[in-house]
Amino acid sequence: MEEIILLKLGEIVLKGQNKRSFEQKLENNVKRRLEAFGDFKVYTAQSTVYVEPRSETCDMTGAFAAMRCVFGVSSLSRAAACEKDADAMLETAKVYLKDDFAKARSFKVESKRADKRFPMTSIQLSQYVGGLLNDAFPGVAVDVHTPELTVTLEVRDFKAYVHASPVRGAGGMPVGSNGRAVSLLSGGIDSPVATYMIAKRGISIIPVHFFSFPYTSEQAKQKVLTLAKELTPYCGDLTVEVVPFTRIQEEMRRVCPEEFFTIIMRRAMMRIAEQIARANGCKALVTGESLGQVASQTMEAMAATEACINLPVLRPVVGMDKEEIVTIARKIGTFETSILPYEDCCTVFTPRHPKTRPQIAQVEAAEAKLDLDTLIAEAIAGIERVRV
Repeated sequence: MEEIILLKLGEIVLKGQNKRSFEQKLENNVKRRLEAFGDFKVYTAQSTVYVEPRSETCDMTGAFAAMRCVFGVSSLSRAAACEKDADAMLETAKVYLKDDFAKARSFKVESKRADKRFPMTSIQLSQYVGGLLNDAFPGVAVDVHTPELTVTLEVRDFKAYVHASPVRGAGGMPVGSNGRAVSLLSGGIDSPVATYMIAKRGISIIPVHFFSFPYTSEQAKQKVLTLAKELTPYCGDLTVEVVPFTRIQEEMRRVCPEEFFTIIMRRAMMRIAEQIARANGCKALVTGESLGQVASQTMEAMAATEACINLPVLRPVVGMDKEEIVTIARKIGTFETSILPYEDCCTVFTPRHPKTRPQIAQVEAAEAKLDLDTLIAEAIAGIERVRV
């Protein structure tokens, strides 16, 4: 029996004349994710991406799991292909969904007739196949309102497809369809979630991590690399730019007023991230800031932080509370890594009484004591790039 994976498009279907460019981006992303699972043919028709195995050695279970994380897919199904004939669909459903019927107490049949040349209407096809399936599986009752099993019949241009209820996909837009951005990736809970959320809007990500050895350990750096790896099912392959940040923080502690440490540190991060962004054709920076969560995330502090750069700063979690962010972190699999007890550079030299509502003129006066151009140039020259 010929098995296939059907990927239904999400927001892409709303696009106009440039719709095909979004479909091609999604196809390319799908092909890359499938490489580990065998040789597949991938093509798009009628707002559906078809994923056909070219050989029996393809890992359909692994491929299906990988497709659930691809942005741009609203829902997906493992389906059996057959001839566009009502009796062929009936026999396919009997065999392909036998295990599903064995576990269900009720079912219904839904038909989708994309090929309007098919002689039966959707209702007629559902009634015909549903009645005979009821005869074939007498222990499973028909329930058109709240069935445990929905048998779906799709009559399309190429063939007919039989499958059970579709599984919800990752949604969003294909990664890479809306440009590139640098994401400031710490070892906490918020920044991986922010990275995931902005990738869901079709943005390719370059993660940047600021590393302050020996104040932060090698385990802390490895924690961030693990977080980046946990994001790859959604974001695709990532190259983490690990920025040596120790000297900047030590100089800041030596010459700057303590209450401005956090703001000055984050302004230095923004300047470095902007240079990395421009070198890589990125159009924005991404942070995990949530309004009011900590002292450096008041409106005044965020304004002072971004005043030193020209690129826009995207803050996907800015209006979310911690519980909402944690829920997403658990869903995408980063939470357990994020709570490992290794500090990142943001917790180094934390002021006892941070300035929560800084004036930009005060911050600029405080950081003027630093030779920031030299310090930033040294940090950029020392970047370590790690592909995950």
